[in-house]
Amino acid sequence: MAVITLTTDLGTKDYYVAALKGNILKELPDVAIVDISHDIEKYNIAQAAFVIKNSFLDFPKSTIHILGVRPEKTESIDHILALYKGHYFVGADNGVFSLIFDHPPDKVVSLNIRESIEGVNFPTKDIFVKAACHIARGGTPEVIGSPKNSINERTNFAAVVSPTSIRGFVIYIDSYGNVITNISRELFIEVGKGRSFTIAFGNSRYTLSEIKSKYIDSVEGELLALFGSTGYLEIAICAGNAKELVGLHLTHSITIIFNDR
Repeated sequence: MAVITLTTDLGTKDYYVAALKGNILKELPDVAIVDISHDIEKYNIAQAAFVIKNSFLDFPKSTIHILGVRPEKTESIDHILALYKGHYFVGADNGVFSLIFDHPPDKVVSLNIRESIEGVNFPTKDIFVKAACHIARGGTPEVIGSPKNSINERTNFAAVVSPTSIRGFVIYIDSYGNVITNISRELFIEVGKGRSFTIAFGNSRYTLSEIKSKYIDSVEGELLALFGSTGYLEIAICAGNAKELVGLHLTHSITIIFNDR
């Protein structure tokens, strides 16, 4: 059975998501439709990329992922279909794919599906759904698009590293209030070299000097740091909401200072 996932900023209050699913089911009654998220912050490409990047490999290969965040086509932004690590991705080439992919995709085509008059303001339904259903039926990308050599790049701010510190920032806050940074476990090990450290955040009002293995390694209500399932450093509270207690928001800084031996 073909699998099509949906990631959008459409929310669930309006008819938009239902319209997407209805159009898919009209073409493929037996397809499996999976909602990854419809609660992406409006127009937030980086947030959409983070959610997709950390979920798509849990789906079977040949899954088709529709990205409906800032889906408009312009002179510099194509509608594309990309093949990466055995998965298909459909969306606007607005830089989101460069944030998802760790290396260039295996194949990219610029879609030539024409929008209908009634769908001109809803390309996720009028273009992306048609492309996804074509692939789900066993069609090839070349039938619905022209080969494209590259995708548009969008830069993600990297953590700033010195011999004694890493300065990162908040890239995502989940529904539990866990604050996820752009400091990876690999970077922490590489720079830290086994040294003791202090993690400072909230304008240095809060500090931690230990990284836990699991949320429940702390007592309930205690502030903690850990490397979560994404592989990135998180600030969390056992059975609590770190965002509300600490007041961290997207782009706020987190600094790890390593102590001399």
